[in-house]
Amino acid sequence: MTRANLLTKIQFFTLAIIANFATILVKAQEGAADLNVDVDVDKGGAAWMSNPLVWVIGALVLIVIIALVARGGGNRE
Repeated sequence: MTRANLLTKIQFFTLAIIANFATILVKAQEGAADLNVDVDVDKGGAAWMSNPLVWVIGALVLIVIIALVARGGGNRE
């Protein structure tokens, strides 16, 4: 058996072991116990932050501020 052939077989074996470990990890998460946890997702007073319109307007204001600061170095006569 040549050295290259042996390395290929070792790489194939290593890949097979890693694939088996990945499969075991996925299957282990599948059988998790159902804890029946009740989660309260009431956001209280910070619900406005989840509004996409607020993020779009904030991004536009930030872009305008950056543009004004970058343009502020022009020649003033």
